[in-house]
Amino acid sequence: MTRWPLYFLFTSEGNVLPCFFFILFFNHVDHFTVGFSLTENGETLVFCAAALLRGSAHGSTGWKQLPDGHSDSPPHVPVDELTTDIVIQVISNMTQTIRQHFPKLTVYPALGNHDYWPQDQMPDSTNAIYKAAAELWKPWLQTEALATLSQGGFYSQLAKPGLRVVSLNTILYYGPDKVTSNMTDPAGQFEWLEKTLQKADQSQEKVYIIAHVPVGYLPFARSTTAIRERDNERLVSIFRKYSHVITGHFYGHTHRDSIMVLPDQQGKPVNSLFVSPAVTPIKSFLEAYSNNPAFRVYLYNSKDYTLQDIWQYYLNLTEANEKQRSDWRLEYVMTEAFGLTDLQPQSLLQLGLSFMLPQTKTFDKYFSHYMVNYDSSITCEGRCKVSQVCAVLYLDQQSYSKCVAKGQ
Repeated sequence: MTRWPLYFLFTSEGNVLPCFFFILFFNHVDHFTVGFSLTENGETLVFCAAALLRGSAHGSTGWKQLPDGHSDSPPHVPVDELTTDIVIQVISNMTQTIRQHFPKLTVYPALGNHDYWPQDQMPDSTNAIYKAAAELWKPWLQTEALATLSQGGFYSQLAKPGLRVVSLNTILYYGPDKVTSNMTDPAGQFEWLEKTLQKADQSQEKVYIIAHVPVGYLPFARSTTAIRERDNERLVSIFRKYSHVITGHFYGHTHRDSIMVLPDQQGKPVNSLFVSPAVTPIKSFLEAYSNNPAFRVYLYNSKDYTLQDIWQYYLNLTEANEKQRSDWRLEYVMTEAFGLTDLQPQSLLQLGLSFMLPQTKTFDKYFSHYMVNYDSSITCEGRCKVSQVCAVLYLDQQSYSKCVAKGQ
């Protein structure tokens, strides 16, 4: 499971409400899973999605910034088929593609586990790929951000007055990363994150957290955190401590569409977290399904930067293969699909709790969107449903374990 840098797009006109930003997760854009024949080169999907964004109602409102791009540009192939130079070239190709289509936008990328060679083995110190990424992303990032990016693959930058984007390198906490497996604070990112959030609090800034591999538990694998469990516990603790500063979390990696709610120690919902589906499909041996290509648009309040809604777009890949053309369309508007007033933590908590109700169709709809309308005949019941719902509601080991034990 992988991605490329996450690319975060903002559109707003001064302080006018509403305001939007786009998130594109370009996962393996240059490589398709066996069985998908739309194109030999996944960049075609990126060009099509970009064209839709430029021509959409949202895209015509006057774009100011583009915050957020999850990575994993390189293909998922055997290690000996890639090199450091090839990985850098692929990241460069994608960077140029985005700059070509959105020349006036600021992009905030986040490194993915395939943005390194060998894959997953991101180190805790400066290296050729961190340096290359910093050089390639100079048009978007400021000096301070470039400095930490080149040293540890993470950075922070003020996106606009009152709003800071913090891009974490969660690959440092990823289980397969043997380089950092015995480190308590690889690259000093935990310490840096706490200082950054503390400073944002003192400056009365709100923060969007972006990263490739999410915190919390995988919804398709029982009792399995997306990152190492000990690192997950530490991140959850930090996020709880600064939940009053953080107004949104945005992740990728799984290629699926899911939500999470972070509760405090007393169980009060304090943060909303979103895992965006990918532009490219993938099928794991753990899952009986794949996903259709997708990207999304967020509506946020320009005064306090709270999240209000999502417009989720998708491409029916089966249909596209048959017609040999890509017709992107709206999959859902989140508030309308689930009867919500906004995307605040309390709203998402109520949604997650409703999944547990007997005879409810709400979870069925959620699971269909989780697969990005891949196959309506596939259902998730029993153990599958418990794993999904507990992953939505609980991010730490103690509360998650209680949830699955209760639901079995």
